[in-house]
Parts: sequence; C-alpha cells; structure tokens
Amino acid sequence: MFSTVSVIGLGHIGLPTAAAFATNGINVIGVDVNAVTVDLVNAGRVPFVEPGLGVAVSEAVAMGRLRAAGVPEAADAFVIAVPTPLREDRTADLSHVRAAAASVAGVLKAGDLVVLESTSPPGTTVELSRWLGEHRPDLTFPHETADVPDVRVAHCPERVLPGRTMIEIVTNDRVVGGVGVGCAQRARELYEVFTEGECLLTDATTAELAKLSENAFRDVNIAFANELSTICDQLGSDAEDVIDLANRHPRVDILRPGPGVGGHCIAVDPWFIVSSAPRHARLIRLAREVNDTRPDHVLDEVVRTAGRFKDPVIACLGLAFKANIDDLRESPALYIVTQLAERQAGRLLVAEPHIQELPESLAGTGAVELADVTTAVRDADIVVLLVDHDAFRGVKRTALRGKAVFDTRGLWR
Repeated sequence: MFSTVSVIGLGHIGLPTAAAFATNGINVIGVDVNAVTVDLVNAGRVPFVEPGLGVAVSEAVAMGRLRAAGVPEAADAFVIAVPTPLREDRTADLSHVRAAAASVAGVLKAGDLVVLESTSPPGTTVELSRWLGEHRPDLTFPHETADVPDVRVAHCPERVLPGRTMIEIVTNDRVVGGVGVGCAQRARELYEVFTEGECLLTDATTAELAKLSENAFRDVNIAFANELSTICDQLGSDAEDVIDLANRHPRVDILRPGPGVGGHCIAVDPWFIVSSAPRHARLIRLAREVNDTRPDHVLDEVVRTAGRFKDPVIACLGLAFKANIDDLRESPALYIVTQLAERQAGRLLVAEPHIQELPESLAGTGAVELADVTTAVRDADIVVLLVDHDAFRGVKRTALRGKAVFDTRGLWR
C-alpha cells in the first residue's frame, strides 16, 4: 500500500500525475523549485492550460490530498518528472534528474520506491539507482544487489498527448520497467492506483527505449510527409492532392506535412536514440534532420513572397507547437515568427488565442503585435497559418481573397 506519494517536478506531466494520485485517495506532496508554481498549486490553481487539470487540482487541494513544497519530504514513493532537455550537442541534459536524485536521497528509507517518469536515454534509470546509492551508502539499491533492495527503482514513461493529458494519463497502457523484476512489480502496484490501462512489465532500459521509439516512429513518418511536400513544391504538384490520392491505397497512410515538429517529445526524443547508438541510428537521424530544417523551408518561402510587397503586413496564425494548447516548447511556429522578426520581413500580426502576451523572444522586437485572428487576417498582405487551432477554422475564404496565403497545415483546403 502507498499512503503518501511525492511527485518531483510539477510541470506538464508531474502536476497531472500528482492530481491523478490525489483524486484517487493518495496523499500527495508535489515538489517544485519554482516558488510561483508551489504557491499556485497550494491555492488550488494551475500554472498552465490543460483541459480538466484545473478542476482536478482544485478538488485535490480542497480535499487536503494535494499540497506543494519546495523540497522533498518523506513518502512511500517518489515519482521524478523533471525536464530532460536537449543540449546543443544533441545529447540529453540529465542535470535535473541528478538534482532530483540528490534531493530525494536525503529522505529515503527502506521500503521506498523511486520511479523516473522523465523521458530519458537508455540506461538512465540504472544510473539513477547508482546516483541514489552514492548519496545513501547506508541503503541498498537494485543496481548493486540481486536480492531485494532497500529501495526499489523503476522507469514508467508518460505516454500522453497534450490537450488530452487528464484523459490519457488514466486510460493509456503504461510501460513499467524495473531495475530488477521486483522493482517493476512494485511500480505497477503504484500506477494501478489510477491507471485503467494495462501496466506492461519489462526492464528499465527496454522501457526507456520503447518510449523513445514511439516518438522516433512518429518523427520518421512526419519527415516522409515533409520531404514529400518539398519535392512536390519543386515539381509543381500539390502535396495535399498527392497524399490524398496515395492514401486511397488500402495499405498507405501518409501523414500531413507541416511547418516542422515541436514539443518536448517528438522534436527531442529521437536524438536520445541517436546519441546512444550513433553508428546505427541512420534513418532516425536523417528524419530528425529533415524535420529540423522544415521551418527554414517555410520561412524562406514567406520571406521570398514578402519581398514582392512594399512594407508588407504578415499575419502569423499560431505560436503553439500543436493545435488547441498554449505550449510553445520547441515550437516551429514560434521559430518561424521569431526569424521573420529578426529578418525584418515586415510588420507581423500574431494571432494566438491561447496566450495573453507575446513570449520574451518576440515581445522586445517592436515589429510584432498580438492581435485577434479577424484583425490579423483583415490587415495582412500575407497570411501564414502555422497551427491548426480550431479558432482558425472559421476564417472565410472571402477574407483571404487577394492575399498571399501559406496554409502549412492544410486547414483551409
């Protein structure tokens, strides 16, 4: 049984996980280094938009099941959900995981469970066990003993879609990898508190690679669509028509091209595989390179068109990395708009219905204004649809008449 669970990191995965445990009867201590996040959660509020999360957090806090703190406290299980960003050399920055291990180690006791949820390169969970052991030589850990360790360590990567997190965190199957069989079984008991999907047991390294493979698979398929779109542009064909016709084959399902790939998963995770096996991950590397260069292809087309206007006004619709969320992490749309501003391509009117103010990278440029979609389209010479938000579906074709239009998402076909 688990009476108290501590979730380290109250971001886009940690806070929904904390809420899921709390609303299923577990006492949860959420830990975050950001004092603003701690204060918001303790007030029953959330620091970012995710459907259903605000209600769940508010209810959990009101019931006394969820509270936030700046440092870890004693618990029966610790779930680490901290960032694993990409370094400039395209390897994983595991400093946040190491810091979490150091902070948790001081309050560990025999019988505890530590689960790494952060998406990580193969071998990271075993390393986590070693890091914990370095801080607590008085306890035994699974990397060093075949017997039952004092502290069990496992990996259970998140597998949710932003915008559906509170649904999928409950309904999706979970891959649970242990540093030893007993660790996986113990972690399964923890996630069965709220998971309706099946908990699939394996070893920690296999679980890490399975999560990375899910996103690399998506990345490769997106890269095919994006590369095909570039080829169609060169040959004078409509990529959407080509894909529609090809997809009439019963065993073909080409994805839709876009302005690039963003977010904290697909744009990052394949590099973790590449860095782990650089000689063999040739296709995965190439797909990532295709998608990394896609925003520049869109950017060059817009800049070239803007050069045909005197003092052009460019409406950029969307900044988020995907539809109907406010998440700008690794967003190709944000990159494109930032580059348009830096190149002084024209006056930029940005419509992003999910944010209240421009991000820092755009706010200080002077050439970028936040506008509603109607105003942005009305005043623009060039309209660039970068994100397929539902709010943009209602733009009438008559409003686009006489304007140069780049529909990078195929929303207005």
